[in-house]
Formats: sequence, structure tokens, C-alpha cells
Amino acid sequence: MANKEMRAVYAETLIELARTDDRIMVVEADLMKATGTTAFKAVFPDRAVDAGVAEADMVGVAAGLASEGKRPFAATFGCFASRRAFDQFFLSCAYAQLAVKLVGTDPGVSAAFNGGTHMPFEDLAIMRTVPGLPIVEPSDPVSLAALVRELAAYDGPAYVRLHRKGVAPIYPEGELFKLGKGKVLREGKDALIVALGAIMVPEALRAAELLKAQGIEAAVIDALSLRPLDSELILAYARATGIVVTAENHQAEGGLGSAVAELLAELPARSVHPRLARIGVQGLFGEVGTQDWLQKRFGLTAEAIAARVETLAAERK
Repeated sequence: MANKEMRAVYAETLIELARTDDRIMVVEADLMKATGTTAFKAVFPDRAVDAGVAEADMVGVAAGLASEGKRPFAATFGCFASRRAFDQFFLSCAYAQLAVKLVGTDPGVSAAFNGGTHMPFEDLAIMRTVPGLPIVEPSDPVSLAALVRELAAYDGPAYVRLHRKGVAPIYPEGELFKLGKGKVLREGKDALIVALGAIMVPEALRAAELLKAQGIEAAVIDALSLRPLDSELILAYARATGIVVTAENHQAEGGLGSAVAELLAELPARSVHPRLARIGVQGLFGEVGTQDWLQKRFGLTAEAIAARVETLAAERK
């Protein structure tokens, strides 16, 4: 799966599932080519529905299919999946506990030249308000395929953040994943970096290499899901290192950083309370540019992560 497009893996996994499960369907809002699900439609034309440029209707159609026992994956740009169709998803899918998997593509700076109007920095925060909703963001092709399979078997609604572009594999083929369980990608005794998604997990690993050159050994955890958050794993490393830095392609408020902050804030009074810093977009709207430029513009880089760890380490000394 070297540098394979995530959207291609998404479509191929759904095709694989659909061959043995006639409940699997895709529902789109005029974006099958962008999402990669034209491949699914070519194999299963009667199980691919295009609702047109009408995202709320797309969610309604998916809810109707789910109420009849289907397992629809409904996809559109993340800005539309969260901001535009939120009420329909909240009531028709989540409140009704129907097995609709809402997929928000091009999260954060990966929207690149589509610009600020199409750059969701707030979708995780929005979806975290839905009671009990699983929220997943795979970091590479292997984790994406595995988590799509997990979600297809999950009897309820979920939100998936889908990076569409090519991504180098982090995990070996056959790696096992479980919804709500993070992965330790690197051990370290001096600090913990908790990252989410196909952009920030590689940046976290690169940051750990930069820190190693400064004599700081940083552990790296790929969160993989925002809900359920792997609280036990994060707390174990947070307590052991005393320093936690979160990294996400999203506003620093409302997403992974906030979830970890809440976790640490609720530790018992006599517990060791680790120092926390959050790498994310600092209350800004999206802009137009290349992904590399946008990452630098919003501080979503390995250098920014490493600098924050170094600051916390210096303060502790």
C-alpha cells in the first residue's frame, strides 16, 4: 500500500465488504469521483446512490436505507458533512441510532486549494457534541481499511474523517485494530506526543526524531479515534513522562487536545498532573494554499511539535 490514495483504499475496502454483505451501500452528494466511490458504483451500480448537491438530503437518504436494514456509508467534504448536514445527521441518524457511517473527506489543511470555505477545522468539535458517537480518523491505508471493516460491523452511527490523498503506510499489512484503541508507535520516557490523522501522525514521528537529537526521548501514540478515546493508554504514558503534547489537523479547541485536557483535568487531586500543550489551529479560518504551506501557516509541523515539547521540558527543569 505504499503511498496509495486513501480514497482508493476506502472504496476497495467497501467493495470487498459488499461482496459478502448485501447491506453495504454508498451514498454521495455529487462527489463519487472525489471520494473514489466510482469504483464501487462500477461493481455495485444498484447499491450506489447519488443524492446530488444536497448534503442534508444525502443524510436523509442514508437514514432511510439504514432504517430498512442497510449499512450505508455516506460521504461528502468534511465541511458539508459536519456544518451543513449536522441537524439531519444528529436527528435522523444519531438520535435514531441508525447504522449510518458519515464520512467527512478532505479534513483540515488537506482541503488545500478548495480554501477556507471547504477547510473543516471544527468538524471534530461539532461531532463530539453528539452523545456516544464514535469518531474515527485513520492515519494510513492499513488503519483505514481495518477501521472501515470495524465500522461496517458496528451497529450504530459513526463519523469518519477521511484523508483522500496518497499516504505512506505506517503499519504493516495485517496489523490488528480495534475501535477505541490507540497504537504506540514509539517508546519514550521524557514526553508523550498524542497525534491524530494522516497528516499529524507522521509529523509527530518526525518531531520525535528531532527531539532525540536534543536528548529528549518522546513516546508517540496514534490516537486513531477521538471517541472512544483510549484513555487508559494515554494516561499510562502521560503519568510516566509528565509531559503531553497533542497534535491534530483541527482547531486546538474542541478536538483531540480538548479531549485529552478533559481527561487530565479530571485526574484525582492527589495524582500527578502532567503538563499539557495542544498543537492545532489557533482560532483561525482556513485559507488557500498548498498543504505544505498551510501546515506551516497554521503551525501543524514536526518543528512546532518539537518546540512545544522542548519548552515544557525546560520549564519542568
